[in-house]
Amino acid sequence: MGKLINIDNGGTQTDFCVLDGERLHYTKTLTTPHDLSSCFFEGLTRIAEQCFGEADVARLLQDTDYIRYSTTQGTNALVERKGPRLGLIIDRHDALDALCRDEAARAVFAALVGERVGRVDTTAAPEDLDAAVTAAINGLTAAGANRLVVSIAGADFAAAERAIERIVLRRYPSHLLGAVPVSFAGEITHDSDPGRRMFTALFNSFLHPAMERFLYSADHRLKRHRTRNPLLIFRNDGGSARVAKTIALKTYSSGPRGGMEGALALARYYALADVVTCDIGGTTTDVGWIVDGRVPQTTRGLVEDVAISFPLCQLHSEGVGGSSVVRVVDGEIIVGPDSVGAVPGPACFGRGGAAATMTDAALLGGIVAPDSYFGGELQLDAERAAKAVIEAVAGPLALDPDAALEAIEAAWVAKVVAGIQRVGAPRPTTTLLAFGGAGAFVATRIAAALGLREVLIPGLSAVFSAFGIGFSDLSQHYQTSLAARDAGAVTAMWQDMLARARRDMFAEGTTLEECTVSGEIVTLAQGAELATAWQSGMPLPAVLAAAEEATLRLKVLKAIRRTPLPPLARPAVSAARSRGTRHVLVDGVRRQVPLYRLEDLAPGASGVGPAIVEESYFTGRIDAGWRFTLSSNRDLRLTRE
Repeated sequence: MGKLINIDNGGTQTDFCVLDGERLHYTKTLTTPHDLSSCFFEGLTRIAEQCFGEADVARLLQDTDYIRYSTTQGTNALVERKGPRLGLIIDRHDALDALCRDEAARAVFAALVGERVGRVDTTAAPEDLDAAVTAAINGLTAAGANRLVVSIAGADFAAAERAIERIVLRRYPSHLLGAVPVSFAGEITHDSDPGRRMFTALFNSFLHPAMERFLYSADHRLKRHRTRNPLLIFRNDGGSARVAKTIALKTYSSGPRGGMEGALALARYYALADVVTCDIGGTTTDVGWIVDGRVPQTTRGLVEDVAISFPLCQLHSEGVGGSSVVRVVDGEIIVGPDSVGAVPGPACFGRGGAAATMTDAALLGGIVAPDSYFGGELQLDAERAAKAVIEAVAGPLALDPDAALEAIEAAWVAKVVAGIQRVGAPRPTTTLLAFGGAGAFVATRIAAALGLREVLIPGLSAVFSAFGIGFSDLSQHYQTSLAARDAGAVTAMWQDMLARARRDMFAEGTTLEECTVSGEIVTLAQGAELATAWQSGMPLPAVLAAAEEATLRLKVLKAIRRTPLPPLARPAVSAARSRGTRHVLVDGVRRQVPLYRLEDLAPGASGVGPAIVEESYFTGRIDAGWRFTLSSNRDLRLTRE
């Protein structure tokens, strides 16, 4: 039984969690945006040292069954609007106003495409269409587009796009140097809605270059080490598949979705019915919800509040994290959405960064210590942090340094809280599950602002999304809109998807017979969505005939063994032993508060705030009025007294 390696790549840090028999190893590295494979292999080297006592990466990889990888790079790219300049080709009869239906869609379109729109008449004679497509491509590339999307809105969109594709391949063959990539919406999704189809293709094209460069680079390096199986990408639908069988859009929010899989496992473990998750990394805060032991999912997910063709669990990404830039604009503190990432990083990293961040404020406020941050591997520079805070906040607002730190924290907390409230309104009985590198910083302050009385901070909080990937399986998902709704047409679509699944799972190294096959028909009628289990040979659901929209889905799954959790126990409560004190700014006053190291505590250990609880890769301040207790799974359960 080989090892299982799970990796979550974030904008600031990259996390590793490895199942080795019954043991878990984990580590973190600073993300290297210039070459993501660098931090990838640095983390593997550290894991090899933990497993074997030496940096034998080749041995580690040859002793590994699967490597599953997730990333927030796509989410961060969209939040920060960092990506290729897209050009769009549509039919001259297509109305952009109808395709961009609301303010969110118009804003995203303006950011990704803007004025780079070419129009062709798909009903024209072949020679006229040829000339129009050539002129459109030349005009868009001259306007600065470096990737093109073709999305035709008419009922016969598939045939129209194929005609344009033939022209593109003839006029601009891909083997020529500098050929501009062109993608076709109808090849990415069979959605009958033209607006969703167009935005699905635009988002996918925007995310594609960065994902392709890194993923194939990492996959090729792994192959040189003769790994047993190809690199698997953990997707935003909760499954994993090899790089060549994954489109870029499926990586969007895949890191946060890993956190949701871990959160779902803990919610079931502790029998928590209502959980709001708050995954705070360096660049974004990703918020989700678990209700009655499940992760809510919409058939048409939202990316940047714009509907796409594929299902997504209900996650919201807010541009606020530990490395978000803090500045004063018109007398108000603004947090993010831009981030300093790992390079140059917060000012306190001493890597050339000069912008103030929450990490700088946490250092100056005593939450984190300069010599224990990041497992003691990264010495923080308080002098640089103080200079950044004075220049960015204290000076412009004429505040003394401590007042500036509290103002930064208040603005940071307010933005996190606003992100949570965009997902829904927590009830007093809701549990806040806070994780990520910055999730524990001021979790009790966030919970209090929401009126919550219970917080759960996982013991693996700092690598929790990587931990959560350990609950995913090897799978492929397919779906198509049902235009024709008679039994023969639906069955033919099912058989077509099943044939694709057989080919894809063969490429994954397994057979369809070794997999679990499930399907459903999702109908939308009068605003209500209904999913009905269905497979070939079953009668069609009665609601299908009158549905406004209908989608056929098929899922094929090959199970991978999962990260084990110990039996739930109720250990005897005992007073937690502190490892000294830390000088912390608490409600405007600096005072010595107890410092607890997680590795020193036994299950059942309990204490009260104000206090600092610290692990190698995360630190949190527990405010007055809160009690913490370490569970049998070594998670921190906090309750407001």
